[in-house]
Amino acid sequence: MRLSHVVAISSAALLAGCAVNPVTGERQLTLISEAQEVEMGRAAAEEVRQTIGLVDDARLQRYVRDVGLPLAKDSERPSLPWSFAVVDDPTPNAFALPGGFIFVTRGMMNLMESEAELASVLGHEVGHVTARHSVSQISQQQLAQVGLGLGGVLFPQIQPFGQAIGAGLQLLFLKHGRDDERQADELGFTYALRHDYDVGEMADVFESLQRLGDEGGSLPGWLTTHPSEAERIETIQARAAALPASDRGTVVRRAEYLNRIDGLVYGENPRHGFFKDGVFYHPDLRFQLPLPSEWSGRNLTSAVVAVSPRQDAAVELTVVPSKDARAAGRQFLGQQGITPLSTATESIHGLQAYVSVFEARTEQGVLRGLSAHVPYGGRTYQIVAYTPAASFQAYSGAFDRVVRGFGPLTDAATLSVEPKRMDIVRIGRAMTFDEVTRQYPSAVPPREVAVLNQVDDAGQRLSAGTLVKRVVEG
Repeated sequence: MRLSHVVAISSAALLAGCAVNPVTGERQLTLISEAQEVEMGRAAAEEVRQTIGLVDDARLQRYVRDVGLPLAKDSERPSLPWSFAVVDDPTPNAFALPGGFIFVTRGMMNLMESEAELASVLGHEVGHVTARHSVSQISQQQLAQVGLGLGGVLFPQIQPFGQAIGAGLQLLFLKHGRDDERQADELGFTYALRHDYDVGEMADVFESLQRLGDEGGSLPGWLTTHPSEAERIETIQARAAALPASDRGTVVRRAEYLNRIDGLVYGENPRHGFFKDGVFYHPDLRFQLPLPSEWSGRNLTSAVVAVSPRQDAAVELTVVPSKDARAAGRQFLGQQGITPLSTATESIHGLQAYVSVFEARTEQGVLRGLSAHVPYGGRTYQIVAYTPAASFQAYSGAFDRVVRGFGPLTDAATLSVEPKRMDIVRIGRAMTFDEVTRQYPSAVPPREVAVLNQVDDAGQRLSAGTLVKRVVEG
């Protein structure tokens, strides 16, 4: 969780129009105009920035933009307001929003090995936009009502009324079909080749994802609906082999790329909050919040949420704009459908909080909950615990421990925790990869380091001067 507030995306009316498939040349009926597409994508992109967050590295952001923008400007839709950014998420992923808003995750940046690989990934996402794949899905699914919110995605049984995730992120849950992915692969291949990138590097991206999956690493859910990595590797290699040798592209820029990601955070960033032994700790914001140990928690940029094993109770912590806890509490209770049952001002770990028991009427029935608005560190924290009214008594003890357990974080060791980072080393002599991992130890297992370096065999020999990734503490 970082200090940010969600921007909701507004609904847009659907207009009839046509898009041209850049591969087949066929005209495709779409119900969303280009202007609406851009408007929708821009609003959703702002929401991505606020709910997921961008990597705080202007040099890296500029580098990714400078690689992606020329590809987009040479595509079939050069006039779109193209933008490229790295989001602060550890899972290897990349996605495109309608209108030309492209994002690649920090996890994908960690996994890739060269600028040519980056160009192929960004080109693939540009392909989704030029072919209007998301727009086609939105039209088909009648997502003119994207303003309805995403509460049901996290907790479908209780449909929370809070704003843990904004509505515009519905666009990220659209799954492209296999044909769309194959088309985006072909377009990305073409765009990268136009800029003389070695398109054979595109296969290396999918080989890395395949290795990561084999090692049990975290992969984006969309891979389950995509063509298999093996199929994509084979197709890319065949496509590259069919080109004349002089036309296959020569630009790789491995050293330039690796130098750009040197020092990049690797894995989860504990500075933004982490769960440990039934407590959520936030070193940067210097607070802690106890949670039932068996509950599933999720740390979002704008919220911390946890749900019971039976998914019939939830807790949500957010930062609200008002610095007056009492005013913030009254504003919360004043929302349509919410009825206060009791209110009081009380001390929570020395902080004067506004506490209430409330009921909320939803489409799924009546919820009952406990809320607290707590002033701390110049901010007001809103903590809401809720469940169907019939279950409130059973959860009241747990709710009380959570809500009244919020307090300052004072443990020095927890306050000083730092994330793992990428460290690029240049080996001084020829050696096997196994020797490299022994001479330059990492904070993650050697097999994970091998995946990061796209190495299959620990006995693989590397020449003197080779740049190698490793992961170090802090």
